[in-house]
Amino acid sequence: MCFAAAGPVTDSTFKDLVLSSTVPVLVDFWAPWCGPCRMIAPLIDEIAVEYGDKVKAFKLNTDESPGVATEYGIRSIPTVMIFKNGEKMDTVIGAVPKTTLVQTLEKYLD
Repeated sequence: MCFAAAGPVTDSTFKDLVLSSTVPVLVDFWAPWCGPCRMIAPLIDEIAVEYGDKVKAFKLNTDESPGVATEYGIRSIPTVMIFKNGEKMDTVIGAVPKTTLVQTLEKYLD
């Protein structure tokens, strides 16, 4: 079992890590200069640890990997997206409480 915090994902690894995943994936689109992004970063890590093997969590730095962010129409950060079976299922925009992230994620767990 893997109980690690959210790992990085980039334009070049997005397809393999996110779209090809067999479990739901939570992706945090962020940037180092974004204050609200830093506020929710620990929440993403907590969710990654708490859900273990049931969910994968990744963080995509929009400054370093603008391709995926552009492809999914990211206009403001932080934006958290839930992917399942290679499809974008849901989006949460802004620094929201952990409960909001968990409730959104729970809808896509089998």
